[in-house]
Amino acid sequence: MKEPDGSFQSHFKSQPCPGNALEIKIYYEDTDCGGVVYYANYLKYFERARTHYLEDRGLSVAGLMAQGTVFVVVHAEVHYRSPARYGETLVIETVVPEMTAASITFAHVVKDKVSGRVVAEGSARLAATDGNGKVKRLDKATVAAIQSESHSAERRHP
Repeated sequence: MKEPDGSFQSHFKSQPCPGNALEIKIYYEDTDCGGVVYYANYLKYFERARTHYLEDRGLSVAGLMAQGTVFVVVHAEVHYRSPARYGETLVIETVVPEMTAASITFAHVVKDKVSGRVVAEGSARLAATDGNGKVKRLDKATVAAIQSESHSAERRHP
């Protein structure tokens, strides 16, 4: 659930997720004319982080699509906290704070790798569809995989 300020910070404080972290190096193409990351790029970074989260649990977006499950974004939001600049490396931590029978909410915190300062926070709610736009229930195996600990965390903690 969201905090009163609209963030999911409590999920990250109580559930550290280094296994779910994705690093993104900021290139010139990521920035605007002021040398800071262009605001819409955070949505792209969130998409990469969601894919990483799923892959870290043995799920492939292509595999899910082949099995007839296509995720569509039905809501997304970004809260910008401080600017990221060319040459920096960002770390995106991802958790799933909410899940229903047919939707998943992914929450993200973007931090500067060196200083740890929060750059942005956001979330996206995705609905599971059958590929033709009809909402469908998530199967039990997919739900179990999404709720599981990441495979990289399992490798760190035998």
